[in-house]
Order: sequence, then structure tokens, then C-alpha cells
Amino acid sequence: MRRFGRVILIVLDSVGIGAAPDAKQFGDVGADTLGHISQCFPNGLQIPEMTRLGLGNIRTDNPLRGIPVQKELISVVGKMKEVSAGKDSINGHWELMGVPISRPLNTFPNGFPTSLIDQIEHFSNRKVILNQVSSGMKAIQDFGERQKAEGSLIIYTTGDSVLQIAAHEDSVPVEELYRICRFIRTIVDQSELTVGRIIARPFIGRNRNNFERSNNRKDFSMVSTEETVLDLLTANGISVTGIGKVNDIFSSRGIEREIHTSSNLEGMDETIHAMRITSQGFVFVNLVDFDSKFGHCRDAQGYGEELARVDNKLKEVLQLITDNDLLIITADHGNDPTFKGTDHTREFVPIIAYSKEVVGKNIGVRNTYSDVGATILDNFRIDNKGYGESFLNQLSL
Repeated sequence: MRRFGRVILIVLDSVGIGAAPDAKQFGDVGADTLGHISQCFPNGLQIPEMTRLGLGNIRTDNPLRGIPVQKELISVVGKMKEVSAGKDSINGHWELMGVPISRPLNTFPNGFPTSLIDQIEHFSNRKVILNQVSSGMKAIQDFGERQKAEGSLIIYTTGDSVLQIAAHEDSVPVEELYRICRFIRTIVDQSELTVGRIIARPFIGRNRNNFERSNNRKDFSMVSTEETVLDLLTANGISVTGIGKVNDIFSSRGIEREIHTSSNLEGMDETIHAMRITSQGFVFVNLVDFDSKFGHCRDAQGYGEELARVDNKLKEVLQLITDNDLLIITADHGNDPTFKGTDHTREFVPIIAYSKEVVGKNIGVRNTYSDVGATILDNFRIDNKGYGESFLNQLSL
């Protein structure tokens, strides 16, 4: 069985490929991130590199517009179901790394408890405003001028297990906002609440007409009580590079080299750079803009255009692939920009595995995202102590 010295995993954050079998439980019947985006373009999505890798071969019963089936597959392709109890980034990424979250994390459809808000106000000496479910940009547009003027904290949540704090960088310095988030992470972890992520959301701009989020977002995630694939890799001497919000999602645990990025294109550039300076180990990449800038904002046009930009960068990645490399492309959940609301959507995610020697085939539906983590462990000859079934043996004859 062929093994590789370097594995590159690129997570196209929120790029789902059709409603999952349990979509009804999440109110997501009919969601289809890639399918609906492709229909928003007269000639379909123009992503030639992912098309060449066989993205269109994953579902031939309901083709993606502009992404034809390849007659001769050069990759192993398929799609994966999620078994975790939720559909946000922490559920998706942890499951990819072998630790599905079996119990739903707390969500806060009526806002956060008064007792928690009181502790935040006392620690920060700042007033909390909003404390409701809201999309991020709406919260900033509706309350940003007030927040900027009085130095308060805009606290909001979504359908996911997140507490987000937005504050203008001129009124609440970024490092102070991070300090407040660390405090909240600590007191939440000491309470009976389970909150997946505390997210700092700094913004800039003069007024509501030009407010925009800055590049200083930072996620403070809960920490897994179980060993993830990243922990097992580092324990066995395998170098792990985390690019993008990977580091925040795993609280930097099991990650040797951390690279934070401000955009998808910077994430791809850092991936290219990592491939040029390393020849061994695991490179784990998250491209969050699909989710944060286009999915949640329900911008199908922008989402499709961003896919094209990333696909163009993918061409450079593929040029650097050596006989020693395995490239895996997948996603962590869906976020259909044409669907109701502004939350994530419960969907299958694509799986594309490419190397220079791979025997192209469709491996169908995988029963858990953890098959990716199991495959990575199998590749590096590390016992899989958790979830998932390796598909490494299906990459060759």
C-alpha cells in the first residue's frame, strides 16, 4: 500500500455538496451549497482545477452546473456524512480529526444568561448590548455606532454554539478584546455551559455605511478531552503545520507551526510557501472566507467568484505536488447562501484525494468525516484509537 511523506489537507470551509440524510433534524432539507451556487451563474461555476480533479464525479445524479463529469478520473472522490451532533466548524473539524462531538453543545436562541452577562460587564467594566441571535454584519450595522461611541460590547450568537463579541478597534483595543474573550472562555469552562467557541470580532470604519470586520478575528475554542489526530501525529514525531483558523479551533494543541491568515488567498499562498519549505509531515489548511464572508452573508455571487479565485491558486498547489505528496480537499459543513436564515446547513461534504500515482475512482459515501483522520493516521503508520475508517488502500491498485 502506497504511503506518503507529506499530506496536505485543505478544508474549503462550508463548501457542502447537498443535504445530508439527517438534514430534516436541522431544518435543512433542500440545502445544497455547491449546487445552488452553480445555478447562480449562467455558465455554471468556472473552477477548472477542481473540475479536473473530479468534483463533478461526486454526484452524477444531480450534476453541478459548469462542472462536467471527468471520463478519466485522476483522483479518488466521494462524499462524507457528518455524525457529530452539531453542524458548525468545531463539530466538523474535530470530527475530521477523529473526535466527533456526540452531545449537542449549548445554543442560546434567547441570548446568554444574565449571570454570564453580569460577569462579563464586571470584568470588562464595559456595558453589554444586544445579547441576541443575529448575523454578524447586521449586529455591527445596527449597533456599531452606539458601541463605538460608548465603548460597550456587542454580544450576539447564531444557531451555533458561539458567543461573539464585536467591538470597534478604536474604542476597544484588540488585545483588550482578546483578554475579555479569554476571561469568558475560562468562566464558561468552569460552569455547566458548553460553548463551542468564544469569538472576538473586531471591526473598523467611520460609521454604519462603511463598517467592516477587520482581519483580527480570533476564536477561543473549547478543548477536546480526547486525543485528536493532531495530538497523535505530534506524539509520534510527525510535524504538523496549521494554516488559518485551524489553530484556533484546536486551541493550538497538536500543532507545531501556526500560521494565521487574513483571507483565503493568503491561506493558499501560505500553503504554497509551506510546500516549498517542507517535504514531510502534515499541512492542515482552513479557508474560512467561504463561510464568514459569503455563506453567512448570503452572497451566492461572491461565493462562486471566491471559489474561482481559490481554484486559480490551487493550480499552483498542484504544480508543487511531488511523488511524496497526498493532497486531500474537503469541507467541514455546508452554508448554502441561497437558503433560509444565515446559519450553517447540514450537508454532505466532498472528498477529493489526489497524488501523482493515485488510481482514480469514486469511493461513494463515507459514514463519517473521521475517515479523513483515519486515513492520515494510516498513512503515517499510527494506530487509530478513535473513529473512522481509512481509505488509504483505495488510493492505489
